[in-house]
Amino acid sequence: MIAPDVKLGQGVVIHHPELVNLYGCTIGEGTKVASFVEIQKGVVIGRNVKVEAFVFIPTGVTIEDGVFIGPHVCFTNDLYPRAVDEQGELLDEAGWSVVPTVVRAGANIGANATIVCGVTIGAGAMVAAGATVTHDVPAATLVAGTPARAIGTWPRASTTRP
Repeated sequence: MIAPDVKLGQGVVIHHPELVNLYGCTIGEGTKVASFVEIQKGVVIGRNVKVEAFVFIPTGVTIEDGVFIGPHVCFTNDLYPRAVDEQGELLDEAGWSVVPTVVRAGANIGANATIVCGVTIGAGAMVAAGATVTHDVPAATLVAGTPARAIGTWPRASTTRP
């Protein structure tokens, strides 16, 4: 479902609109969104971004131009998530603090990576498949593992292949 409050740039491709959940977000021109993706309110996605299947992007995430987000990538937005308060009452939206996350232009995030909130993934960086990012990733850096650690540089431009 694409809610009426979603702002789509020119040339955005959503392969199966009936198989996504988009609300209150802004998606830049030329971006492609695959099936089974959720993008929540307040998320801003830049131009020419590729969002693969089964990605979750919650409130608080900003993704700049030319970013690749692999299948099953999960972003978080609360460092201390919980369902209930001290009295056992279900928390509402006011019961947690959204912690912002930024993915800079040209970064690449591999399949099944988890991005813990509060980090910045630098321009042109590469997050390996399955990594868990818990700290900022410098620009043009390759990170892998759980937790993700720098294992090299990633000097390739976003338009070239290894």
